Amino acid sequence: MSIQITQAQPEDAAVVATLVGELLREIMAAVSDKVFNFHQADTEARAAAWLRDGCYSVLLARAGDVPIGFLALYQRYALYTEGIYGTIPEFYVCPAHRSKGVGTALLEQARRLGQSRGWRRLEVTTPPLPQFDRTLVFYQREGFSISGGRKLKLELS
Repeated sequence: MSIQITQAQPEDAAVVATLVGELLREIMAAVSDKVFNFHQADTEARAAAWLRDGCYSVLLARAGDVPIGFLALYQRYALYTEGIYGTIPEFYVCPAHRSKGVGTALLEQARRLGQSRGWRRLEVTTPPLPQFDRTLVFYQREGFSISGGRKLKLELS
């Protein structure tokens, strides 16, 4: 299978939003809880605006013309990282294309993009739940290390 990875443009927002919806549905099924609100049109509009503004980057993986995965990135700042760094807020490979090198290819492109932007590191969060053990193993195999803590949220609106 030939995989093409490109940087998404605002006109790819519908594809990105569809893949985000698939990711969120899969997570909610795994944890048996509706932990996310997803609205296709709102997500598409947000993705288009953020891609246009350049504050959100998306790497799209395709097999031919068929989207099979994506990895999103944005830049952050923290003193503990000793410089600017990138965060991966969303990363998804369609189930039929897993264990075929798609995720690894997306991460390699993310590394290159981060290095070109002068980032010191990439960070990603995966829930500390047994349902996500396979995901954790994937990240560790790709060179990520556990840095501690748990992801918490406080809704502001």
